[in-house]
Amino acid sequence: MKLLRLAPENTKFGFMRFRRWSYPFSAFMSIVSVVMFIMVGVNFGIDFAGGTLLELRAKFGTADLSTLRRVGDNLGLGHLEVQGFGQPSDVTLRVGLQPGGDPAQQAAVAKLKSAIGDGYEFRRVEVVGPRVSGELVQSGTLGVVVSIFAVLVYLAFRFEWQFAVGAVIATMHDLLLTVGFFSVTHLEFNTTSIAAILTIVGYSLNEAVVVLDRIREVMKKYKRISTADMIDMSINAVLPRTIMTATTVFLALLALVFFGGEVIKSFSLAMMWGIFVGTYSSIFICSPILIYLGVRNETRDAPVNEPKQKPVQTTKATA
Repeated sequence: MKLLRLAPENTKFGFMRFRRWSYPFSAFMSIVSVVMFIMVGVNFGIDFAGGTLLELRAKFGTADLSTLRRVGDNLGLGHLEVQGFGQPSDVTLRVGLQPGGDPAQQAAVAKLKSAIGDGYEFRRVEVVGPRVSGELVQSGTLGVVVSIFAVLVYLAFRFEWQFAVGAVIATMHDLLLTVGFFSVTHLEFNTTSIAAILTIVGYSLNEAVVVLDRIREVMKKYKRISTADMIDMSINAVLPRTIMTATTVFLALLALVFFGGEVIKSFSLAMMWGIFVGTYSSIFICSPILIYLGVRNETRDAPVNEPKQKPVQTTKATA
């Protein structure tokens, strides 16, 4: 019985020849992500922004978004967001913070339920005050910072400093591009998004460690090949494993996107993006930096198939 292989064995693809384009491209994408975050920001969910979130399902037919929006505007509750999701009968209503604290929020929910009537089933109601949302922002930010610091500590003991620098840069690259992904797609950024970011950090680190481990093994085994050839050999060796891992995780997340519901949709989509950028950075960001940091002196590396020179035999002249 043959095993399923998504990548051929013994590939010899030259990844390092693209390093002169991968770094400018990644730098450009990182700058765009930072600019988008500053200028546009992210769509903070009810967890961080505070307010009231209601998830409704029409009992008969499809949800009438325009009618729901008009009903909400007539109540004088401020800006009301109405958005369909999942099935045509599903809809979410999002109301901003009301002056007066939690009692005002509860009163707003009661007004909405009374105005909408019995034509909709209220499946979920979340009310988050400003104090709770502020604490969640602080806790989420602290969790990301602590996770990055833990990664730095781990890499300091696990690898030489050149390897550690490459893994840290690749991880930061993935975080920046993930934040830019939230800004561009305008997905709801909530506590599940923080979980996605932390998971992406772990996935990116795992991919980088796998590649760096193989590079270190090849470095000890082959002494006379160039650094670029050594890195290409290492990446090609782990390529079947990388493709298999990324594909299986992608398929699982794809199922969550279609069948997991609106609650974890942002998590699933962010993770799918994280798999792509994590695999990309481990190959085109983390690995090539070893060449620029001088892991091995490129001028002293001999070519792969360098022929050995035979000693010149000399004969003594006879008188």
